[in-house]
Amino acid sequence: MKKTLKYLLGIFVIVITICRCTDTTYTMGDLTAPTDLVITTEIAGATTATPNGDGSGNVKITITANNALAYKVDYDANNAVDLVYLSSGTVTKKYATLGLNTYRITAVAYGKGGTSSTITKDVTVQSNFNVAPAIADNLTGGTSKTWIVDKSLAGHMGVGPWTGSVVPEWWAAAINEKVATANCLYTSTFKFSKDVATGNYTLQVTNPDGAFTKTGSLTTLPGIPATGAEACYTYTGGTSNFSFIPASTGIAASTPSTQTSILLAGNTTYIGYGATQKEYEIMVLTATYMYLRVQGTETGNAWYLKLKAL
Repeated sequence: MKKTLKYLLGIFVIVITICRCTDTTYTMGDLTAPTDLVITTEIAGATTATPNGDGSGNVKITITANNALAYKVDYDANNAVDLVYLSSGTVTKKYATLGLNTYRITAVAYGKGGTSSTITKDVTVQSNFNVAPAIADNLTGGTSKTWIVDKSLAGHMGVGPWTGSVVPEWWAAAINEKVATANCLYTSTFKFSKDVATGNYTLQVTNPDGAFTKTGSLTTLPGIPATGAEACYTYTGGTSNFSFIPASTGIAASTPSTQTSILLAGNTTYIGYGATQKEYEIMVLTATYMYLRVQGTETGNAWYLKLKAL
């Protein structure tokens, strides 16, 4: 027993001695923010004769910087700032406000330890698109019309793949499916208006029971919690401009679609589901029924919505 205690005491002394001799010094390293941040823009169809593009509104935006780990971009600082994460430093943005307009692009490059650098650049783009009169009239009633998600229809919400399919083959809501768990989906209203004098369009979203949305980076709506499940969250609503644009989804013309999309401005409005994407392709639109398709927040998803006019 004595030999065992002496043996253990010897080991303890050795360990203490080693610990005293192997102190480690830690440093935070270089936290220099990214440098040489540059925004490069290429306007589709830009020539000497048409320096602001071919009217498509498409602009290829490339952001580069030294020692950057990630990028975010706001496509137009003239509206509410809405920084979007870029998986790479290159993206093509469609600017759809009709006519010749100047947009201020803001890019943020992030480096080690959360350091960041910011730069802005103005780009002037020509956008030409004449929406079919029937689409504008059916959506707005000529002046204004209010729509709600139609819980009486099967598939009033649905999810399917973004490419290779134009049906909600993964999931489709049953009639009244969200009444007990997220009734705000059915009580939120979406008022589309046209200013006859100016030709401008606006969307007013009203949420008496909150907004049906996800949380954190999966929505742009202000004031939504950083974490949480898909549900109704306190949000009174908002108003923004919108425009009609040629649909950019790539769906073939032979597929049932109007080939026209509703593009919302800013980050305070949505249609049906408060996600991050702002282009809603109009698949079908009559005076009383609207069927929309929008790219889901999660990569590879397409969301479908059926609404009725009040």
